[in-house]
Amino acid sequence: MKYRALADLQVSAIGLGGMPMSIEGRPDRARSIATVHAALDAGVTLIDTADAYHVHADEVGHNEELIAEALRTWSGDASTVLVATKGGHLRPGDGSWTVDGRPEHIREAALESLRRLGGDALGLYQFHRPDPEVPYADSVGAVRDLLDEGLIRYAGISNANPDQIRQARDILGGRLVSVQNQFSPAFRSSEPELRLADELGIAFLPWSPLGGISNAGGLGDRFAPFADIASARGISPQVVALAWHLAQSPHVIPIPGSSRPETILDSLTAVDVELTAEELAALNAA
Repeated sequence: MKYRALADLQVSAIGLGGMPMSIEGRPDRARSIATVHAALDAGVTLIDTADAYHVHADEVGHNEELIAEALRTWSGDASTVLVATKGGHLRPGDGSWTVDGRPEHIREAALESLRRLGGDALGLYQFHRPDPEVPYADSVGAVRDLLDEGLIRYAGISNANPDQIRQARDILGGRLVSVQNQFSPAFRSSEPELRLADELGIAFLPWSPLGGISNAGGLGDRFAPFADIASARGISPQVVALAWHLAQSPHVIPIPGSSRPETILDSLTAVDVELTAEELAALNAA
């Protein structure tokens, strides 16, 4: 495994996204636990989750509880793993996603996440998505308060624009350590946020780096240069895509979602793929 900086930590250059293990189409619990264990055994030290990764309204925190179980039952040292979770997004149980950025909700959600994940403090806590009904400063201010109280060790934001990144950094007194936005070969509109994070020395965690659960498998079919380079190198288009992410900036740490050991293990091989300037130019233009 290779490592990258997240605040004052060194974490695996590729993390594991837990969402596919808990939303629609999720596998049985045993396969999910096996997937987490395979990632950890291969050197992954960053796992991404959220309280909203569930299906039914009465199972909030499903993925957090699954990750906690996987860490408890892993044969290695779980203290070496940074778990990043998020609050401020909700799933009412009808398939929809809603938001609640009220400071009181953020605090309650964080405390519940801490209860599920265990320990004295959450590793990395990120405000999941801006709430148009709540001033952004109020929502991020709640995260700052959690940080000041020692209930979270690191603070981040997700689904933010450049102005919100700068605002959050100010509210947190320079302690913003991560920005988690959607970014992939199919979704590049977060490039300004990626470049700003790079400029500020903040980790950028692309979610759905392969295009999302339903599209990841066909990535090579939609973006020929990724398939061409994959074929020439004898690797998968998904590995090429993750190598492309890593080449964007030393602050980029992709978090591909997985629910099968073999897919996360394939993804992790991207840390050893060095793209040439010509290959990178072709992929950037794809």
